[in-house]
Amino acid sequence: MKKMINTERVEGRVYQHNLVLKTVQNPASANHGKEFISGNLEIATDEAGLNIVPVHFTYVVEVTSNGNTNATYSNLKKIIDGGKTWIADGKDSATKVRVDTALALNDFYTQDDRLVSTKVNEGGFVTILNGELGPEAERNTFSTDMVITSTNRIEADPEKNIEKDYVVVKGAVFDFRNNLLPVDFIVRTNEGMTYFEDLGASQNEPVFTKVWGKITCNSIINEVKEETAFGEEAVRTFERKVKEWVITGTSKVPYDFNEEGVLTVEELKKAAQDREVRLAEIKKRRDEYAASKSATATTTTTSAATIPTQSNATVAATSTKTFNF
Repeated sequence: MKKMINTERVEGRVYQHNLVLKTVQNPASANHGKEFISGNLEIATDEAGLNIVPVHFTYVVEVTSNGNTNATYSNLKKIIDGGKTWIADGKDSATKVRVDTALALNDFYTQDDRLVSTKVNEGGFVTILNGELGPEAERNTFSTDMVITSTNRIEADPEKNIEKDYVVVKGAVFDFRNNLLPVDFIVRTNEGMTYFEDLGASQNEPVFTKVWGKITCNSIINEVKEETAFGEEAVRTFERKVKEWVITGTSKVPYDFNEEGVLTVEELKKAAQDREVRLAEIKKRRDEYAASKSATATTTTTSAATIPTQSNATVAATSTKTFNF
């Protein structure tokens, strides 16, 4: 398997953050008592402050594994201790940052055992900028290798606030550990929609290629009007955040899928199997946590999720060359 591409750049002004300095509380952990930083850093990548891209940090420690000072920890600590935000201090005073990060998934199970996989920008290298920001068009970019398994055209529908047709490109990307991450991206240009639909990618005949584009995170305000027998009608507003990874380009020639040293069918099947094992582990931890919080939890509930092995996992690849993601 080739070294997979999965990179993002988020550059702009600190809009707001909830970064906090914590210590590892688990006494059984080898890192018990060690300080780390976690939380979200929200970055306004445009001059109008409308595209706010969050980057999540799970566990950033002061010293790297090879004993060197961790520059990302130092810069996040500066933001916590004295950084300025657009919300609190205004646009002109806000700290300027660049984060070289990657696309990841936040996987979790709801109470009714429904899997939710949310795309997130996870970790990376943080740089505090003292000079001018780069061109606005280059501040919220992504580039990744993708196994495409399907496309779906969504038609314009004014009643659903869909102004123009767009195409959903579905498949999977990989993180730096080569873990498979099922994702979907958006294509909005006419040329792009035609290109991806004409690829003919399917679960039986996936297409492996490199794509790139923009990360957009906007707020949409919806109004709901309530009719009244007299006087002015009541108006309620609802704000929702919409995050999209919009493809703006792709390699002219796709990779040779099923080639040794690129990506083979067997490697892709194994990656799909490994993901099922990870998901079972997540569900097992969720069930065990729920059982520990309930005095009436039964032994059956505690062991509800059995971690599958490679031989008994219900895998996303169900036949020699069918990939259900």
